[in-house]
Amino acid sequence: MGALVAVEGLDGAGKRTLIEAVAAGLTACGLRVGTLAFPRYGRSVHADLAAEALRGRHGDLAASVNAMALLFALDRADARDELSKLLADNDIVLLDRYVASNVAYNAARTDQSADGEMAAWVAELEFGRFELPVPELHVLLAVPTELAAERARRRGESDSNRALDAYERDRELQERTAEVYRVMAEAHWRGPWWLHARHDDPATLTARLSKLIAR
Repeated sequence: MGALVAVEGLDGAGKRTLIEAVAAGLTACGLRVGTLAFPRYGRSVHADLAAEALRGRHGDLAASVNAMALLFALDRADARDELSKLLADNDIVLLDRYVASNVAYNAARTDQSADGEMAAWVAELEFGRFELPVPELHVLLAVPTELAAERARRRGESDSNRALDAYERDRELQERTAEVYRVMAEAHWRGPWWLHARHDDPATLTARLSKLIAR
């Protein structure tokens, strides 16, 4: 059974780029590496409904914090068999977002922190009721909010399919989400957390993960 590692961070933090570099490095070391990104846009009706709601469709759906959290949770619940197979077939599985993102964003939307009612509800829903596996490790890609916002803006301008949604346009929400993530990392929410800063070498993270797998 492979090690499950969730890479977390704000929209535009560079999670995909980091995961691609680390996955390539681990593969070069002879390890079997699986990856999966959430939300699974284009593959999951729940993820697509959430994306459409965040771009103004489906009435007042996006206004409901619990409804949006549930859609993202259902996306992961539907991927449980796929995730189980990835873990069975690989030494490590790197996730681009996971349950912690649902906690961070929706706690921020309700002006709560990582130890509030929303965080507890999401964790019970996803890890409890949906029985999703708890990661062996979370990696928080910590970058300044302004930088993440600028990257997300440029990405949206260059790719019409990734135009900014309501969460990405809300600078205050992004700042509150970053703070929730910081608290989660410091408290080691649901297990160990490692911080990866924007100037840190992906090769360093690759080496640390190699040691984690070898334990």
